[in-house]
Amino acid sequence: MKRFRLYRQIASLLMVLGLAVGSASAQSASGQRDVLREITDVVGLKPRFELQATSEVQNAAAVVYGGKRYLLYNPQFVGAVNRAGRTDWAGISILAHEMGHHLNGHTLKPGGSNPTDELEADEFSGFVLRKMGASMAQAQAAMAIVSDDEASPTHPGRSTRLTAIGEGWQRANQQIVASARIPAPSATPAVLANRTTAPVRTVATSASPVNILGKITFRNNPNIPFYLTNRLNVVKIDPEERTAQVVGRITRSESINYPYVLVDGQQRRLYISKNGGIFDNSGRQVAMLSDPS
Repeated sequence: MKRFRLYRQIASLLMVLGLAVGSASAQSASGQRDVLREITDVVGLKPRFELQATSEVQNAAAVVYGGKRYLLYNPQFVGAVNRAGRTDWAGISILAHEMGHHLNGHTLKPGGSNPTDELEADEFSGFVLRKMGASMAQAQAAMAIVSDDEASPTHPGRSTRLTAIGEGWQRANQQIVASARIPAPSATPAVLANRTTAPVRTVATSASPVNILGKITFRNNPNIPFYLTNRLNVVKIDPEERTAQVVGRITRSESINYPYVLVDGQQRRLYISKNGGIFDNSGRQVAMLSDPS
């Protein structure tokens, strides 16, 4: 896995040039299991990725091409890792690692591999594999085989990476144990009253002061500022009229990598990462949440 990220740009170039890249269903990476769906199910996301088998990469890589997210893997490499680790979980952890690069926004940033991104993807793979039912040793099997002993400028050393996988595994394990101790909440859905679509509210700042916690800048219109208030409302402030127009609201989500969701007045959703990046349903970053100062 030493050069996973190094092959992203190469793989993207090959796709642009139209070289033959053998496609495969998610099942082909590990028997008849729909691995991609299993991974996305445990983190509560839709499987908006395409898995492709190809000999154009030596091992595996996460790439973005034409606005679509791909997980590329060399089936000979995955098979060899599974045999060496004596478990199919080894290959699954490789795919989970690459998906972690996508979900943590690493494939949206310029440049190649770096130790911080690799450890985030390692921790994600450990978390996911525990949710899927793997033991810690099974979650660490692939990295114990393919990672280098010593750190490099692009990748951490083996012990550090195994620790990151273990931390992700333990975090998922703690959630599972805690959920088993707490009675399940009611599954009765909310009763919706008949109502028309609520209009955008305008709140006078003199009567209801707005405490600004953050600033949201959209890439398609960076000159129009939006702000996050202490009530988690997203507002557009007019300094001349001293009014705050509520255009959306931020709520918590169940996703590890996108812990908050921005919902506007038309119930459209954007997903906020741990680093403040704001992404649409296709995984494209459309805005950034930052300090208001």
